[in-house]
Amino acid sequence: MQIRPAEVTDVSAVLPMVASICALHETWDSAKYGFLPKPQQRYEQWLIAQAKNDKSVFLVAEDPQTKQLGAFLIGTVEREIPIYRLREFGFIHDLWVEPQYRHAGVAKQMVLLAIEHFQRLGVQQIRLDTAAANEAGRRLFSACGFRVSTVEMLIELR
Repeated sequence: MQIRPAEVTDVSAVLPMVASICALHETWDSAKYGFLPKPQQRYEQWLIAQAKNDKSVFLVAEDPQTKQLGAFLIGTVEREIPIYRLREFGFIHDLWVEPQYRHAGVAKQMVLLAIEHFQRLGVQQIRLDTAAANEAGRRLFSACGFRVSTVEMLIELR
């Protein structure tokens, strides 16, 4: 897989992967990840904006033989609330690798490239969330240097 920065023209090929990651998250915890219908369509304009944003990291992995996209990572620079010393941080929103490309190191390469991108921007911290059920994701992110910093808890009120 060839990993490269995403272009606006890649967004249409990323959207089915967005639908897949949303569907998986919803099976893991429908209370936390209760998406509106067709979340990929709601993501489209945001992804286009991130593809044009120099402070965002939007990577895709392309199969060199078929030229089809098989993975994506999207991260942004976020502002911290003004009570902390840290003013901004990188945030990795989503990482998805299509099943046929998994276990080949693509996800790790993408995360490490995202870290490098944020470092070049002068970002001092990168955060991400992983679902409680996503043990494979936690192993991956730990292998890339991430550590647990908070545990989010949820209660449903009816």
